[in-house]
Amino acid sequence: MTLPFNKLPEGKKLYFVSDFHLGVPDYASSLEREKKIVRWLSVVEKDAAAIFLMGDVFDFWFEFKYVIPKGFIRLQGKLAEITDKGIPIYWFTGNHDMWVFDYFTKELNIQIFRDTEVLEINDKKIFIGHGDGLGPGDKFYKFIKKIFRNRFFQGWFRLTPPSIGIGIANHWSKSSRISGLKKEEFTGDKEWLLIYSKEQEQKRHHDYYIFGHRHLPLDLEVSSSSRYINLGEWVNYYTYAVFDGEKVRLTNYTD
Repeated sequence: MTLPFNKLPEGKKLYFVSDFHLGVPDYASSLEREKKIVRWLSVVEKDAAAIFLMGDVFDFWFEFKYVIPKGFIRLQGKLAEITDKGIPIYWFTGNHDMWVFDYFTKELNIQIFRDTEVLEINDKKIFIGHGDGLGPGDKFYKFIKKIFRNRFFQGWFRLTPPSIGIGIANHWSKSSRISGLKKEEFTGDKEWLLIYSKEQEQKRHHDYYIFGHRHLPLDLEVSSSSRYINLGEWVNYYTYAVFDGEKVRLTNYTD
């Protein structure tokens, strides 16, 4: 992917964050989390050259022709404020917000990406994406993902009255793994995004592999000169990654 610059401006950084899952497990806790996200954005915008939203910003999102899901207005307002200042925001859709279409591009000037990309900056190669459907296994989800991304299916769902369609989706999202507030467990050598990163590294060298989706903050060695970073999530960890021009560092936000 191409940024407005191929070298970070002096004193600026890139920020990567994923899996806010706004909307679950209930309205009150989601609202509290949304306010915390806005406070974090207010901090990082001070030295951000760009901000990368790496998917599952919402636990569910679908844009009907004239309707979007109710709520999350504080986040939308903050994102608009940031882009109005000239700070680019890039959104990589995840499995929960793959039905983001053109609303955020038209209204908030946010560029949308649906697949993995390679970011080349400061002589570093950074492989980025949400992470869903990558690596070995999970064949059922990979099949379902193809259906959900099919234009015919999307058009059919758009014909559903929003009150019914959003209601069905919200009911479905309550069964997602993040809605139970349970923390994920590290699986060692079976970490599928680590396996995927190692496979990609054999094809072409990248200094960093940055993904979300896994819901577990991870900083693991891919090779002697490459690392895999998982961004965690914002229900339990409040973690994000920052690239200062030399290294990617995984950290967490506290007010």
